[in-house]
Amino acid sequence: MRKKVLDVAEASFQEKGYHGSSLGDLMAAAGVSGGALHHHFPTKKALGLAVIDERVAEAVAKTWIGPVLAAASARDGVRLVFEAAADELEKQGFVRGCPLNNLAHELSLADPDFRAALARIFRAWREAIAEKVRADQQNGGEKGIDPERFAALVIATYSGAMSMAKTAQEATVLRQCLAALPVSGQPAA
Repeated sequence: MRKKVLDVAEASFQEKGYHGSSLGDLMAAAGVSGGALHHHFPTKKALGLAVIDERVAEAVAKTWIGPVLAAASARDGVRLVFEAAADELEKQGFVRGCPLNNLAHELSLADPDFRAALARIFRAWREAIAEKVRADQQNGGEKGIDPERFAALVIATYSGAMSMAKTAQEATVLRQCLAALPVSGQPAA
């Protein structure tokens, strides 16, 4: 039952936003009573934090951190992720945006607990990319690139591109960013 509530809340927060998702609508969509919902999530905030900590963090790990760490280089991994995201958006025909980015826009100023939970995900994402750049450097690549600055630029570029793609309802800006990203062996911007 907990998983079902998380599934419904995750989808609703992505589609309607946290504030646009009422507990009544979430209970109806999940087919659970108020008592059952409150057994697992005593407040809407607790449910929101669970979605952030369990679902959004997992999505970033799966779609970003894993592929970047598994790639031949950080830049190759970043390029693969941008391409996969653009392909997926074109395939589905609509753009809801990045779940992390959407919730960060909506909740970062609303509550310090939400801000801290979202910041942990951004920090883990940045640290993973920076660590991959450092590993590339230890293997003789990516000389002269500051790992932390590169990670910040990549995440800011992706987050901004996803916001623009959501607004335009198409993936062109992701493809434009992909075309501007240098491949391994080329100087970084």
